[in-house]
Amino acid sequence: MTWRAQLHVRKGDEVVVTAGNERGKRGKVLRVDAKKRRVLVEGVNQHVKHLRKSPQNPQGGRVEREFPVAAASVLLWSEKAQKGVRTRFQVLDGRKVRVGIPCGTRFD
Repeated sequence: MTWRAQLHVRKGDEVVVTAGNERGKRGKVLRVDAKKRRVLVEGVNQHVKHLRKSPQNPQGGRVEREFPVAAASVLLWSEKAQKGVRTRFQVLDGRKVRVGIPCGTRFD
């Protein structure tokens, strides 16, 4: 049986960053890399990427884009609590759902 990495965030979740220079920024999760335990968050950790000339991009140039952040440094945003919350998995009606610890918000 193979081991499958499981994270507390999924694509489409709204999260808040809790560590680093981007602390306090909120955004939507665009991509999750479970093996590397990193997430790509919209509008967070932006860097300038230099593009070389190519047939698709004849000018080349510089593009500002998001780069992944560690999944451990983001928390799910709870509208009820108005802050980032830690979550636990709970079985409800035979399904595993994510539940916010301090507020009880269901995220699935």
